[in-house]
Amino acid sequence: MLIAKCLPFIRDYVDGLNSVLKETLDSQGLSRLQAYWLSFVILGVLVTNTVCWKRFDRYSLGSYSESAMGWMFRKAKIGWDMLLRASVLRIVAAYGITSGVLVVDDTDNERSKNTSQIAKVHKIRDKKRAGFFNGQTIVFLVLVSDALTIPVGFEFYEPDPKQKVWRKEEKRLIEKGVAKRYRPKQPPSDPAYPNKKELG
Repeated sequence: MLIAKCLPFIRDYVDGLNSVLKETLDSQGLSRLQAYWLSFVILGVLVTNTVCWKRFDRYSLGSYSESAMGWMFRKAKIGWDMLLRASVLRIVAAYGITSGVLVVDDTDNERSKNTSQIAKVHKIRDKKRAGFFNGQTIVFLVLVSDALTIPVGFEFYEPDPKQKVWRKEEKRLIEKGVAKRYRPKQPPSDPAYPNKKELG
């Protein structure tokens, strides 16, 4: 097998994750098939520099179909949040990190103009070029230590639609010279749409 022969460090990493899941996080761990699938996906990311089932299908030379890999991702009972925690614990232990600072950071990922099937996509101001694009904003919780910097958690940010409408109207009325007392008050924040600080 390609993974077993070429990249034993991936197998060691996945075995380490399994150990952390079972011992530290009191989980059943990954099944043999799930562990193999995860190893294959990590190798795919390294080889193709993307997370794309179609490209993984091509680099496997037809050994693993796009639909089968996608099915495993969507349907397999893998505790993704537990997997992230196990990965962070494994890295922290491997580098002997005992102290650090937690920092909140965000990034905007541009998506297709037709984004009806992607969660929490919204219009984002383009910082590099003039205008806007459809995209997702990911808020990261990052651990900064002397040894390394790693993300330890993330959430998708979505602006509050009521606040968005209010800001647009507020800007229009200010430009028209309407006094503050005649402008509508800012609506209360909706707990369903936390801001970036709250997500952090």
